[in-house]
Amino acid sequence: MDTTIQVRERGVITLPAELRDKYKIETGQIFRLVDLDGIFVFVPMVPLVPELANEIERLRLEAGLSMEDLLVSLREQREQHTTEKYGK
Repeated sequence: MDTTIQVRERGVITLPAELRDKYKIETGQIFRLVDLDGIFVFVPMVPLVPELANEIERLRLEAGLSMEDLLVSLREQREQHTTEKYGK
C-alpha cells in the first residue's frame, strides 16, 4: 500500500482505515517509532506478559503439572535462589 498522510496539529497523524482494519489496530495501541535515516518505521509494541503466560501454561500442560505443582516448584526455586544469594 502506498498512501499519503498529513501531520496535523500537535504532530497527530491518522493511519488509513484500510491499514487499521487489516492489522486490527485499535485506539490507544502503542507503537515504537524507529527513524532509519529519514525513513520512519512504526512497530507495534506487543505486550510480553500475555505471551509469556500462554507459553508457561502450554509448558505446564505439556509436562502434565497441576497449578499446585507449579506453585510448589516456584516456591522451592525462590527459596533456593534466596539461599544461594543471601546464604539463608
